[in-house]
Amino acid sequence: MVPTRHMTTKNTIDLARHYCVSDLPGAAIPASRLRNILDNLQQGRPLTTLALNYLSQLGLSALRRYAKGEMTYDEFCEAAPPEQAIRLQVAEAERQAKRTALLVQAAEQKAREAAWFAKQEAARRERESDPKYIAKMQNRALRERYGIDEFIEQDCFAQLMDILRRIDNGDRLTDDDILWLTTEGQDYYSDVLQEAFHEREADFFAGEYRRTGDPWNAVNASSHYRKCKQAGKAHELLISIPPDRQKAPKLKSAIATTHGGVMRDMKRWEEALRLGNHACALTPNDFRPCTLLGAVHFELGHYDVGRDWYVKAVERGASERSVDHDLRGILLRADQSKRDEIKAFLLREDPARYSWVTSLERGKSRLPGKRAVGCK
Repeated sequence: MVPTRHMTTKNTIDLARHYCVSDLPGAAIPASRLRNILDNLQQGRPLTTLALNYLSQLGLSALRRYAKGEMTYDEFCEAAPPEQAIRLQVAEAERQAKRTALLVQAAEQKAREAAWFAKQEAARRERESDPKYIAKMQNRALRERYGIDEFIEQDCFAQLMDILRRIDNGDRLTDDDILWLTTEGQDYYSDVLQEAFHEREADFFAGEYRRTGDPWNAVNASSHYRKCKQAGKAHELLISIPPDRQKAPKLKSAIATTHGGVMRDMKRWEEALRLGNHACALTPNDFRPCTLLGAVHFELGHYDVGRDWYVKAVERGASERSVDHDLRGILLRADQSKRDEIKAFLLREDPARYSWVTSLERGKSRLPGKRAVGCK
């Protein structure tokens, strides 16, 4: 027997509440099995045996009896709420049990993680207390500090690390150290290490100049200050040389040439040219003022004039290789448009000799043969 319908239209929530099954998810899902049963009840259609069995599986005893016509809707309304209350209690108990289980799992996971981290920390402390490990980390930090990140050959390692430790302690390098760094160990003579070497030398000669008053020490110190990018210190040192100590033409030329290089570093081009020309007048057979003037004119874009000064420098004893190092430095410092101009000029002059300019990359290119160690 089909129960009498009490309502003709219901929305999803109202229908679920009407039949006391709002606690069951399927009651609010369109086309679900339970929702179809509720729709059939609402429309007064009889339920199939399968549908009635499904209500039994869900524990909806009152709703099953109501659907079979064994009780009125009012009787159903008295019997169904206690069933729903039990379902809610069971569901809440299940939620609490699940929550408790999740909390237990989380606590266990946290404990496992804490144990793992404690084990890792213990291993780290043990490892870091190992003298071999400490030495390894110190060596790595030292190499990083001086920009040496490539693989070090085993037969070079001890000598290189000895050099790094000494220069890191503020010591000067020996002539043998520099010879090794510019030959067998040239791959490890990084820009940072070169600057550190020149700074140590500059400070040494500056100290010697203050101690002895010998202008040649000021010249040597200034040359090294330039190579560790401290042109300002070189300038202050050179202008401090008293005029009465600048007697010999060779010394006056060396001071003028070095000071001209400092002015070049500081982009004070006119002063660099004046000092270079003055040095040439003092020592016309010395190639050093010529290379200075060649470099300044190239940086000013006077390529023909610069070339002529470099030719004079080679005629007076400069090597073509040292000239090429000068040009390489100028190219690396130039912006792209100026670099293209210089490359084009050099390749027009002598494409065989200057073939290296075609593969020049900022900070990477080397001239054939040996590592570049500096430029005027």
